[in-house]
Parts: sequence; structure tokens; C-alpha cells
Amino acid sequence: MIKKYVLTIVALCLLMPSAVLAKESTNNELLELMVYKTPTCGCCKAWITHIENDGIIAYSQDFHDISPVKAKLGIGANYRSCHTAITRNGYAFEGHVPAKFIRQFLQQDHPNAIGLTVPAMPVGSPGMEVGDKFMPYKVLILFKDGSSEVFAEINSYEEQF
Repeated sequence: MIKKYVLTIVALCLLMPSAVLAKESTNNELLELMVYKTPTCGCCKAWITHIENDGIIAYSQDFHDISPVKAKLGIGANYRSCHTAITRNGYAFEGHVPAKFIRQFLQQDHPNAIGLTVPAMPVGSPGMEVGDKFMPYKVLILFKDGSSEVFAEINSYEEQF
């Protein structure tokens, strides 16, 4: 009985108009992401834990090949990483983007943007922690015309949070 209730609530949430969800997500009240990943990727699971610890609701869907999802969204090969997360209003977050920057991006107006990416898998980024090792990296904003620009530069582990 409880399982049916939970499934009903999830189904109703999926049917909410994207404009309502967009408004809520920009006010930090509700933010949900669908994460497309491979079934065996441990760093994807660790990144999901990172965003959930920040209050973001994450649903995941496993695929053995998620490159068609990335291609459909317009994420070029040089911007790709191991997983892709999508908001209900269609913004994409590729790879190990810190939750802090997902929220910041969604609070701003980006009509020509696809979303944010952290290309490859930088050591020390959320989900890619290896002891106290850290590699500085950039969070890029991706635009519909295929271009990008730096959204944030992360030079220390602490700057991610």
C-alpha cells in the first residue's frame, strides 16, 4: 500500500508543469534531476550522493551507452563525462558539476544555454574524491550553438561547497 502511494506521488511530480518546477528550483525549494549513467559506475553513484546531500532529489536511469542522450542534448564529445543529469525544464549538467553551481546556474537567466559541464573526470571533484588529492578544474557553461565559456574556476577542494 505504501509503495503504491509513493509511486503515485512520484508520478504526480513527473506530471507537474515544467514552469512550476523551474520556479521552485530557482527558489531552492525543490530541485529534481534525472541522472543518466551506466549501471556499474561508482563515481556516478558518489556524485548522486553529493547532490542529494545538498538537498537535490535525484532519480537515476541506467544505460550501457548514454552517448545518444548526450548527442540529443547537444553535448559535444569534448565536453562529455561519465553521467548526464537533466532538470525537468531541460537543462543538462554533464559530469561532476558541484551542486553549488547547479543551484547558482538555475537562479540565473541563461536562454541560450544547454547547461553546465565538468569535462572528463577531475580528481577531487564531487564523486571523484581520492584521499586528499585535488586537481583544479573549470565548470563550463554550454551554449546551444556548440560554444562554451567558463562559468566557474575551482582551484581548491573547498571552493566546490
